[in-house]
Amino acid sequence: MSDSASNTENSIQIEIFPSRILSPETAQKLLVELSQVDGILRVMIQGNRLPEKVGYGPGTGEKVEHPLRKPIQIGGQVIELRVSVGRIRLEVLNAEVKENVRAVCEKMLPFSFEFREGHFLRRKPTVTDYAKLGPEADPRLLGMVDPKAKINQLVFIEKQEKEDDEDKDE
Repeated sequence: MSDSASNTENSIQIEIFPSRILSPETAQKLLVELSQVDGILRVMIQGNRLPEKVGYGPGTGEKVEHPLRKPIQIGGQVIELRVSVGRIRLEVLNAEVKENVRAVCEKMLPFSFEFREGHFLRRKPTVTDYAKLGPEADPRLLGMVDPKAKINQLVFIEKQEKEDDEDKDE
């Protein structure tokens, strides 16, 4: 994930659209496996928002105990799911990485899914990007900002580069 979105005009964007909403456990397993694939530039999880509190009606303000709102761990970072995982959109370097992602999905998802190539993530800043992130925003975050999210709710996991110690041993 070291390349920025601004210099990846030749990258491929794909969408994984499972036929079912993913449970937190399945989503974690899939995302951990995808994090092991080299050549993935950006990943965005999309789905229906899981509310923290009842917004209206007789229980207004009460905490919602939704079974899909659980913490998951990816790359050593714990993230609380705020959406039910319905789609996963990725930007990858080339067709070889795309096929590696397809193989991971076939291995990890025990049900059918659609695997589409197209244009799903923006490469130029939107008004929302400017308002939330400012004029000098990281290009990897462009088009990935939820307009309703608060700035402290944005999660960015950067893939850890392999240790330089391996190069020193040679």
